[in-house]
Amino acid sequence: MIKNFIVVFVTLVLGLSTFAQKVEVRPYTIATTFEKYNKEYPFIEQIQSFASENVIAEEDIVYKKTATSNLKLDIYCPKISSEEKWPAVLLIHGGGWISGSKENLRILAQHLAESGFVAITAAYRLSMEAVYPAGVIDIKDALRWMRSNAENYNIDSKRIAILGTSAGAQLATLVGVTPNTKIYNELDEAISSEVQAIVNIDGIVSFIHPEASAEGKVAELWLDGSRDENPKNWKEASPLEYVDKNTPPILFINSSRPRFHAGRDDMIKILNKNNIYSEVHTLKDSPHSFWLLQPWFQPTLAYTVSFLNKIFKE
Repeated sequence: MIKNFIVVFVTLVLGLSTFAQKVEVRPYTIATTFEKYNKEYPFIEQIQSFASENVIAEEDIVYKKTATSNLKLDIYCPKISSEEKWPAVLLIHGGGWISGSKENLRILAQHLAESGFVAITAAYRLSMEAVYPAGVIDIKDALRWMRSNAENYNIDSKRIAILGTSAGAQLATLVGVTPNTKIYNELDEAISSEVQAIVNIDGIVSFIHPEASAEGKVAELWLDGSRDENPKNWKEASPLEYVDKNTPPILFINSSRPRFHAGRDDMIKILNKNNIYSEVHTLKDSPHSFWLLQPWFQPTLAYTVSFLNKIFKE
């Protein structure tokens, strides 16, 4: 059994206030996810590394330098000799805004590249390094990096999707519904942070929705205080607050755990009212983090490719 975890005492000085608490940070990887669920689901298997002659990989490219770290991304491109422009997908890992890594989504990105997409997995600042909205701004900067380097990787800048898992799905959805906004000081940016499609894999879309009551200490750390202490951040970081006629099409792939659906149904009502395409697929009897395990990885990939083909290729 994996017993190693780090108990971290965190003190974040923000302006004139100090937010301190004890946080338990556990490794969040494919292997630890398998170990967590293996007893409850004895038939599961870890997803395996994927290599294809049809995919070109460039890994650990620095896309942004901050005061505390160099943020990196991995790129997986279809190996085609033509000058054809490809739709692209930016993948955002989960881990409660406090753990996880871009490597968790490498296998999914490789499969997406095999299916004809430029797939990019990006790191972002987690809450132990910088609280909200740092990670949101990082992801928007990753999108700008993609557009700035579109010619180098045959990316079609008018066909970019963002995909996230768990906390990464909340982030991906938030980025997808807040393009080029003053909320994140983007109005003077020359390059757009807009996306044309969103894939939300088991991530909440509202921190203030009744179903989100289970969001606790890790959300408090990332949002710089509890819901009562800092209601502004809890509301501002909720994608549901921004859904309107300009929201791009969205795919929801969900586990059987209701707490990770917070705000989804209300979001779909707004999308329907504005005639915006959406899909919802719930994987029966699946745990959270199902995308890191077989037999659920395969339908997750299939739903994602089908949706993206419908939006970008049909």
